[in-house]
Amino acid sequence: MIKLGEKIKLLRKQKNISQEVFANYLGVSFQAVSKWENGNTMPDVTMIPAIASFFGVSTDELFDFNLFEMEKQVDAICDEAYKYRNSDMKKSEQILREGLQRFPGNDIILNNLLYTLDYRIRAEEVISLCKTLIESTKDDSVKYDACRILASCYKENGQSDLIKPTLERIPEIYFTKLELLATLLDGEDCYEAAQKQKNLSAESLIDMLIVAGKYLQTIGESEKANSQFRIAKKIMDAFEDDFLETKWFSSTFFESAGEQRSELNELVNN
Repeated sequence: MIKLGEKIKLLRKQKNISQEVFANYLGVSFQAVSKWENGNTMPDVTMIPAIASFFGVSTDELFDFNLFEMEKQVDAICDEAYKYRNSDMKKSEQILREGLQRFPGNDIILNNLLYTLDYRIRAEEVISLCKTLIESTKDDSVKYDACRILASCYKENGQSDLIKPTLERIPEIYFTKLELLATLLDGEDCYEAAQKQKNLSAESLIDMLIVAGKYLQTIGESEKANSQFRIAKKIMDAFEDDFLETKWFSSTFFESAGEQRSELNELVNN
């Protein structure tokens, strides 16, 4: 397998540009580029998508990976990290960081990494990573998810004027891949998709009921607002009877939704 520095040098020469031109595009010194090409240092992982984009290749091509084998390994890394996303965020992040050491700049791992970063504490890192993925990834699902996360980060940090333009880049979609897998496949593939979509749908539905209720409160519709909160709490309470599928999760939706439960209890009791 060709080394990354050698690959960058090869692509740069094929493009017939100097180290200085390439360095200016990335916002680094030409000495940094020289060190990469000589194998003395590696580019920061967040720069990999930009490097691949500049040369018009995928990150897979940049690292000269066997695509099929790489995808299987990347999926395994992300699946393992997903188990701890709600119950142990630091462990989930660690698994993904270790994955990036094996597959630097991989769009899928970087996309999953965004889910482990606190928007309030690490907003700069989140915004930078989202913008990089939006501009460089060739995977639309990664691009649109990065748009969604970027908009959420703007909301969390009071940059409301940037939310709508960011969300306008996402097309309206009325189904998910998991829903299709659950309804069109059979056996365990169907079951796995249904379990994962079930948790996502529950979280989303409860969130929407809370949002609707809070809006109704602001316009003085107290009874309608309380009806939304009560429905949300009933849905949440119903999930207390759910069981854990340890193959895909480290906790049930009910166990991992502590913040939602606390907020709902407060809203219902007020």
